[in-house]
Amino acid sequence: MADITPSTMASQLATMYTSAAQSLITSQTKSAQAASTALTKLQSALSAFDTALNSLSGSASKSVVQRGATLSNPAIGTVTATATAQPGNYSFFVEQVAARHQVAFEDLPAVPVSLGGPLVVTLADGRSFTANIATADQNNDGTISQAEIARAINQATENQGNVTAATVTVGGKTQLVLSSGQTGVNSRITLDTSGLPNSDLKTAFTTSIELSAARDAIVWLGDKDAGIKLQQASNTLTAVDGVTITLAKAMQSGDAPISLTVSNDDSGTSANVKKFIDAYNTLKKTLDDLTANGKDGVERAAFASDAGVLSLRNRMSNALRQSYGGLSLAEFGINADRNGTLSLNDAKLQKTLAAHPEGLDAVFGNTGLTTSSGALGAFHSIVKSWTDSASGQIKQRQNSVQAQQKTLATRQTRLDNQYTQAYNRYLAQFTQLQSLQARMNDTSSLLSNLGNFGTS
Repeated sequence: MADITPSTMASQLATMYTSAAQSLITSQTKSAQAASTALTKLQSALSAFDTALNSLSGSASKSVVQRGATLSNPAIGTVTATATAQPGNYSFFVEQVAARHQVAFEDLPAVPVSLGGPLVVTLADGRSFTANIATADQNNDGTISQAEIARAINQATENQGNVTAATVTVGGKTQLVLSSGQTGVNSRITLDTSGLPNSDLKTAFTTSIELSAARDAIVWLGDKDAGIKLQQASNTLTAVDGVTITLAKAMQSGDAPISLTVSNDDSGTSANVKKFIDAYNTLKKTLDDLTANGKDGVERAAFASDAGVLSLRNRMSNALRQSYGGLSLAEFGINADRNGTLSLNDAKLQKTLAAHPEGLDAVFGNTGLTTSSGALGAFHSIVKSWTDSASGQIKQRQNSVQAQQKTLATRQTRLDNQYTQAYNRYLAQFTQLQSLQARMNDTSSLLSNLGNFGTS
């Protein structure tokens, strides 16, 4: 009779006892983990798609359609245009650019702290602040230097960047330079030294060198002196809707006006449409992967038979085919092949844009928080129904999967206990059998020895 190994036999029988239940739990655990991983991938893909939608929408100034703007003389300034700018040509003459006031005080003498006091800095528009020169002695040497006066001005509580002070040394001479924080005639700086005691410092503040005069920008819409005069403190000109010109240089008397040309930016518009197409195709690829039926030894994807995810795909396809404002994405050259992958017919896009200049923005619409419209709004609504952190499909499914995984973990623990109990039971039984087998072997050996003794 072959020897019995109790632990081996107990393990084999306990495994057989729990194998059916273990196979079921293992299979269900694998499925739950696959579903959890797939939900994470789906959420990431949908969120990335929604981000792309928002980048094309989100505010009234944003538009899929792009405008471009150029100046006939780029040296005069730079120009940008938003979608609200109307294509056309405009003439400007830049008489002067705006400048900030800058004034210098040369070789201000160092004076004892006792000769310090309140220095009031005032701008032409009435803003003012006080720098206390009496407390400016940072190194405690008993005197107030130009650098310490500059620090006191910069650190004055009510200054708030209205005036910047610095010391500049040129040719062995140090100057205290005050610069206004903004451009325009209202940025002119004056000092009120009436609060300072009589001293060489107070006297020195009465003499200054104007390094740069405070000036407004003066621009003529049309010819100089004959057009419409625009005067403002800033060099950023926004007189034409949707157009921003940043002035850099004034023109000379007698120069012809420069031309501002606003036109459609066809390449920019195409690039925006392609951003949508790329985002859609990326999401479609993820949905294809998550719903693949599997073949040639490849396992079926987690959502291969999932009615909800298949419905999501159908809703996405339907949103593509809908009309918005009487036009569709397909009419602007956004076509889907038989697999649902999008591509752009650029010639068709430009042709339809020429016929319907406002149509593309109407078709795409927006993803506004309070109101949404067009294709972007439709897709955003579909995505939100899945990604909403409180009530979205993904959140509900994740909760369900987590509950299932928790139940499976409990069942696994219970099955492990059943295995342990069965193993211990079988181990005890086979240990007894092993002991009985040993006694039988001993008896058989004894009888065999007695038989051999009788024949001898």
